[in-house]
Amino acid sequence: MTPWVRCQELPIGILMCLETTLQSVRNAALPELPTFQSVSSNSEQWRFDESPPENATGNLVFNTVHSLLQRWPNTRYRNGHNIVPGVIPTGTLLYHSTNGSHMIPSGPEWTAMDPEHSIFFSRGNGSDWHLTLAATRPLKVLYFDGNSAAKLSEGTMDTQDIIAWGEPRPDRFFDERNRIDDLCTWGKEFKIDGFARLDTSSEVMLCDFTAGVEVVSFYRIRSFEFMHSGSWHNRYPGDSRIVLDLTGLISLYDTALAPSLVSVRTGLERCGHRVLGISPDDISRVMRNLIKVVTRPHPIGSGIDWKTLIHVIVDRYADRLELTQHLLNVASSDPQELLERAKLAQTQLSVMLTPYLLHSTVIPSAGTLGIYSSQWASPIFRLCVRTHTSQITNLIPLMTPSERLLLKAIEDTTREICRVTTKMWAVGVMSGLDTLFPIEPNEELDATQIMNDWRQDIQKLMSWLDWGVWIKCRPACGPEEMCYLSTWPINAPRPERPLPSPRDSQNLTNSPEAQHFADRVGQAKYPVEDWSLPQPRCIRRLQPYGF
Repeated sequence: MTPWVRCQELPIGILMCLETTLQSVRNAALPELPTFQSVSSNSEQWRFDESPPENATGNLVFNTVHSLLQRWPNTRYRNGHNIVPGVIPTGTLLYHSTNGSHMIPSGPEWTAMDPEHSIFFSRGNGSDWHLTLAATRPLKVLYFDGNSAAKLSEGTMDTQDIIAWGEPRPDRFFDERNRIDDLCTWGKEFKIDGFARLDTSSEVMLCDFTAGVEVVSFYRIRSFEFMHSGSWHNRYPGDSRIVLDLTGLISLYDTALAPSLVSVRTGLERCGHRVLGISPDDISRVMRNLIKVVTRPHPIGSGIDWKTLIHVIVDRYADRLELTQHLLNVASSDPQELLERAKLAQTQLSVMLTPYLLHSTVIPSAGTLGIYSSQWASPIFRLCVRTHTSQITNLIPLMTPSERLLLKAIEDTTREICRVTTKMWAVGVMSGLDTLFPIEPNEELDATQIMNDWRQDIQKLMSWLDWGVWIKCRPACGPEEMCYLSTWPINAPRPERPLPSPRDSQNLTNSPEAQHFADRVGQAKYPVEDWSLPQPRCIRRLQPYGF
């Protein structure tokens, strides 16, 4: 009977199967592949005690790129830092509520990607006309990440303001009419059809309703339901009706592009990051790079599918890191139970590192002390880091500056994942917890200390990565519920200043339009801190929603 068949009959499941199979592979003495002989063997480059620099942004570039077009992570961290060129494919539908008029807009206006979102802007009393458009050719757009359609002074509009007005203008955060007009005026020279943003769902600031689109329908309608439709795009791949070109990514987390923002971010939590404070020189550099991107005559770059590569890495580690964290978060003080949990965690670490556990690995004697007690595992660390990128580095001469930034972000992210997990795994081996590399430790195992150290290691790693896939409702919501994060405008705190005149185009926070939009669903009552860094909670999918 094969190991796999035996494994299926065991109640312990796939982990026992993997362990049995791995032991068989190890005993088979398979030769090492020559592909990795070119990888540097300098152990000084692969030290387990060197964590990322305090101001490193590779993890932020990685995370924000993986989050592009996804509602969930961009609702949690509202202040976007990326400007990305893209296209809306031929045949894609766009929706516009005319708010009582039966006239197709003659200038720039807002369109929604989902009809429920567009209808929400109507009065909903049967007097409104709802326009459906279809793209007759690929529409050239720029995409702003974050909750970039939220009318807030906190930083959601910063990247748009740089293009429209040459600098972030938090005093004009509700000046949407001038913003769309000025963005479209700037983009006209570069044949940009619109600007894509995220509200409760994706929207496109369409510059010309007579270019690249045609009318599908123009009817009066009544009912609406919008929040559930926005949730369709919560997770990867997000809103796939907008196709982004990552070879032209402009990231304000690029410290070479915007070095002035390094000091602005120092000491701040991620939710406090914004582009306000960027220097004039950096703004000029951003705009020069952006113009180069939007004026490229044809697609360029290495041909690497960066979106998929980044998602493969998240897929590979997200669930396993989360399970390892769960195994380590045990409240028991019983030594035997802690020992069993430590062995389970060690098995999970082995699972993560399976492709990199070289047969040639030599384990030192149990008495080896200090940092050198784990340095024997540096070839595993190195292979873990380099596997996803060792071959594509040959394409660096073909890469755009944006692609080189992406490559560095991937390398920085995988390096830290592999550093922490390999170090934890090596500690487990040296402590006698591993069944594939069994040794007899010289002293009695302190499972409590190992569990405490590992718990801190995994928590620090997952906080540094801060992937949106880990932000979820626990326990999961029921069939009549949906998982929800506080969002604009429903949960946004009301300003505590006098109402401005509706004619004040630079500050319309409390304009009738803004009040009408929020009051339609009711102002939710949640703590201010939940607005600053939203926490997931279950709400009803049926009225009353309970926002």
